[in-house]
Amino acid sequence: MTQKTRKSTERNNGGNCCSFCGTPADEVQLMFNGGDGACICSSCIEHGYELLVEHNIVDGGKKRGGNQSTKFKPLSKSDLLRPNQIKSFLDLYVIGQDAAKRYMSVAVYNHYKRLLAKGKTEDVELDKSNIVLVGPTGTGKTLMARTIARLLHVPFSIVDATALTQAGYVGEDVESILSRLLQAADYDVEAAERGIIFIDEIDKIARKGDNPSITRDVSGEGVQQALLKILEGTVVNVPPQGGRKHPDQKYIQVNTSNILFICGGAFDGIEKKIAMRLNTNAIGYGASNKQRINDENIMSYIQPQDLRSFGLIPELIGRLPVLTYMEPLEREALRSILTEPKNSIIRQYETLMALDDIALKFDDEVLDYIVDKALEFKLGARGLRSICEAIMMDVMFDMPEGENREFRVTLDYARSKVEKTA
Repeated sequence: MTQKTRKSTERNNGGNCCSFCGTPADEVQLMFNGGDGACICSSCIEHGYELLVEHNIVDGGKKRGGNQSTKFKPLSKSDLLRPNQIKSFLDLYVIGQDAAKRYMSVAVYNHYKRLLAKGKTEDVELDKSNIVLVGPTGTGKTLMARTIARLLHVPFSIVDATALTQAGYVGEDVESILSRLLQAADYDVEAAERGIIFIDEIDKIARKGDNPSITRDVSGEGVQQALLKILEGTVVNVPPQGGRKHPDQKYIQVNTSNILFICGGAFDGIEKKIAMRLNTNAIGYGASNKQRINDENIMSYIQPQDLRSFGLIPELIGRLPVLTYMEPLEREALRSILTEPKNSIIRQYETLMALDDIALKFDDEVLDYIVDKALEFKLGARGLRSICEAIMMDVMFDMPEGENREFRVTLDYARSKVEKTA
């Protein structure tokens, strides 16, 4: 500590407070006197430094001690797994969905192989393998994308398409989706430029109709148009904190050419579009004798033209070349999700209680009951978690302070908790 700083600190110990946060001098590590009675504490200085990092005014890649962030290392050929290896990793976390896993594994492998081969294929330019996942809520679309990112050790962010609007309207600019990826990458631009962005609810920005309207479709076709260049690959000036752009704001330039975009949506009602194309009915009544397709397997016939009929513009569909579907989860799959994956729901609760030295046990009939309720509520895998929360809430509230070090969840107990919240 310098003599000037020491004197400032001694003066402030006489009762001065920080001019920013109001904390007394005797409650902080260090107080600096700026003259005219103005003071600033070491905590406010540290907070100000973090803001400078976030706004990219100082080098955000450097932390205390000057070390560069090593969270995301550059991808090498030895790190890139083959498609069957990627699928095997997905099998550890995602139950079922074999068709979607195969499509995802090949698309991700080709995308990152394209990155590693850059500069080695001068005669042939390899296009991006952006992906669109179609399937009901709770079938594992987000989980699959997140698991892929974890496997490859690349930055990952989730964006809700319903919050996006055209520039100049209330909502988020399309470019702001890159701000979240930057934050996930600790503002390491090089790492962010090989990351993965999952755009959820992509079906909610479908064109509202084929007829031109007086009013602007600011959250539909306009957003689709704004997404085109980002999905294909361009250099974008990104506000570090997201939100709207301002003339005086400093920007971070991000090239989206190597960012993998995975879009997911329920596309509720698209079965009817598929059925019309196949000249049959989704349910089976009145179906032609040549081709009778029921509502259980009709999603396996999905084609890009069905997305166009639903309301996505052709230009956007063309930038999402890999199209696959997620199957509705049957009873057996939901039962497996509860216990089999490495991060299964039951295992998570057992681990949470074990941290308080409490042994937790679920009876088998309780698991069957949870699955039955999830099917009744039609919420897919998400329904399993909400039902478990209803069952476990009182246990997690009372047990940490109680004397009992083990708890068994019986069917009568589970039924009483679920019916109380129903």
